[in-house]
Amino acid sequence: MPTQPTLFLSHGAPDLILHPEDPAHAFLTALGTTMTRPRAIVVASAHWETRILAVEHGTRPRTIHDFSGFPAALYQRRYPAPGNPALADQLCDLLADWHPVPQERGYDHGVWAPLSLMFPAADIPVVAVSLLHGADGAEHLRLGQALESLRHDNVLVIGSGSATHNLGALRHGPPPLWVTAFDDWLAKTAEQGDTKALANYRTLAPHARENHPSEEHLLPLLVALGAAGPGAKGKALHRGIAYGVLSMTAFAFTTGAA
Repeated sequence: MPTQPTLFLSHGAPDLILHPEDPAHAFLTALGTTMTRPRAIVVASAHWETRILAVEHGTRPRTIHDFSGFPAALYQRRYPAPGNPALADQLCDLLADWHPVPQERGYDHGVWAPLSLMFPAADIPVVAVSLLHGADGAEHLRLGQALESLRHDNVLVIGSGSATHNLGALRHGPPPLWVTAFDDWLAKTAEQGDTKALANYRTLAPHARENHPSEEHLLPLLVALGAAGPGAKGKALHRGIAYGVLSMTAFAFTTGAA
């Protein structure tokens, strides 16, 4: 059975899927063609936070258009990938320490937007798992660690968020130093496999709070890192900045045994 890496993807604005000229669009499209095809995909999205951990349990989850103000064509998009209730049950067992609740919510755009580029046929089962509202990086690292066995069973674990995410600072032009300094720190620290520093990025990374006024868009990285296993290191697969301040950096996390 193939062993998968785990991924952290900066999914960008929802309309990224409408812009094939965008480097991040091209990256995600190519990524799906170069990977070993997984038997299923588990996604922890920045756009699903719950106070009690939740796991998508539907057989045909709906496509959620959880945004406004974008072109009409975007609201017509659907990602009809099947769910996998058996895998959802397995996730609930693996995550038993958090007493997860099965839900039939659907796929938010942190799930379906990148997957629609990577796997446009929508024929690989997908199970979404929520983030824990109010929990820190260390707790989300633990959540990921509980999922490590999945990647040895050809299940692809993805954290979908954004390497930087300050929507109040969107701009045209080159990124400011506070963005590039954080993004460079993140890439270096992930590639070093410094799990402790990444879990404590809030106090250790430069300009952490400016780049992440709230934490939900970076916490999926900790889930992906934890799921990769002890000693995992990251490899930056893509880097770039959108709207002046949104890093599109993406990582694959693997161990020496991967």
